[in-house]
Amino acid sequence: MTMGDREIVGPITRQRRATFSMTRRGSLKSLNEFKGLNAKSVGKGKSDRKAQESQTNGNPNEKSKRKSHGDKLSCHKLQESLLSSSSGFSNYRGILNWCVVMLVLSNARLFLENLLKYGILVDPIQIVSLFLKDPNSWPAACLALVSHVFVIMALYVERQLAKGSISEQFGMFIHFLNLSIILCFPMATVLCLPSITPVGGAFTLGVYTILLLKLYSYKDVNKWCRERRQTKARSLSRSLSCPSTPTASDSTETHVSYPGNLSLRDLYYFVFAPTLCYELNFPRCPRIRMGFLLRRMFEMLLLAQLLVGLIQQWMVPVIQSSMKPLQEMDFSRMVERLLRLAIPNHLIWLIFFYWFFHSSMNFMAELLKFGDREFYRDWWNSETVTYFWQNWNIPVHKWCLRHFYKPLLRRGASKWASQSAVFFLSAFFHEYLVSVPLRMFRLWAFMGMMAQLPLAFFVSRYLRGNYGNAAVWMSLIIGQPIAVLMYVHDYYVLHHAERP
Repeated sequence: MTMGDREIVGPITRQRRATFSMTRRGSLKSLNEFKGLNAKSVGKGKSDRKAQESQTNGNPNEKSKRKSHGDKLSCHKLQESLLSSSSGFSNYRGILNWCVVMLVLSNARLFLENLLKYGILVDPIQIVSLFLKDPNSWPAACLALVSHVFVIMALYVERQLAKGSISEQFGMFIHFLNLSIILCFPMATVLCLPSITPVGGAFTLGVYTILLLKLYSYKDVNKWCRERRQTKARSLSRSLSCPSTPTASDSTETHVSYPGNLSLRDLYYFVFAPTLCYELNFPRCPRIRMGFLLRRMFEMLLLAQLLVGLIQQWMVPVIQSSMKPLQEMDFSRMVERLLRLAIPNHLIWLIFFYWFFHSSMNFMAELLKFGDREFYRDWWNSETVTYFWQNWNIPVHKWCLRHFYKPLLRRGASKWASQSAVFFLSAFFHEYLVSVPLRMFRLWAFMGMMAQLPLAFFVSRYLRGNYGNAAVWMSLIIGQPIAVLMYVHDYYVLHHAERP
């Protein structure tokens, strides 16, 4: 390169260097400005995020949105299946409705099959013949009317005891004689008069049995009143066994004390009241509700017709078809007939329970303004046999507890012996009400009731909860038709079987 070239290149090179340095300075300046802007934007973003977070924490809607986003990520939690006992779920109303629908449909099929096979068998005139053989002769009704003599006799004895005209021992002797005649007189009459039908005899014996229990309670309570009067007691509590607190409606009634209760009106109120335990002052309702009374009367009439129709149309054909397998001792066919009879028998028993313990007894209670309407408790939830017998018939249970079970305990008997004695008494009356009207003694009802003792022990010892409840239901559904078939078979063989 020559000197001239150096001179030319030199200024150019210096100019390029100056331009590069200026460019470099400009780029550094712009880079510093970019960093400053970026730092400002980062600080502003952080402050904006903090403000947004504080605004979000103060807003519940935003918090729920964030929670919903979290739920989308997790959809499981610790829980049991509904049909598990540990789940605590108890609303099975839909399943209950399903069971009712299935029960109605299955029984409707059986009823339709019965109609197609046997036709219409319901005959209201035949029901009258079950009570009366001769339309001009009413022996069962006349026998029921005679019972008023024993009521008046009990009142007369109590009045004489209250006045002191007779001794306590002699009065108790007359009472027991009166009660013994109440027990034996209708039995002898039914057995000696062929004109009394089995249904009429069962009705009459039922009336006398109720009267026997009522007058026994009447005798006991008045005796307790005399004992309290002798110990300077001025009044008797509402109930010696089941005391109740007085209500506002009770204050309007006149309080009766001994011996002011020894009147014909007081005794006949107790005779017709739906209870077996006597009190001087029963809880009373302020008025008669006509709507309630008419509903109960309508139920009584409707359910009575339904019971008669089901017995004639459903039970009688099954029982008649069961006679041949029983005579031939065909076990498989006997079991089949038993299962066929179990459903209609149990359905009729349930309808009878509602007709008697709800409709009829509430009708009488409303008519007499009787206040204690606890005629039954939740026996359908029974997990033991003893719970069932204590809750399905409250009037009888109260009488047994007050006048039989507790006196035995006070005399030194053990609980087990007292319970066995109560079952024995119940078994006696079951057999009394069945065998005497049928005029044959087979002890099927007696043995069926006494069999409740080992069954009660087994269920209470080895079964609990739903299993115990199922065992109680099985004993009701299967046990009753067995006794029915036994009695009907024996009655058929004794009175209608062909003899060579």
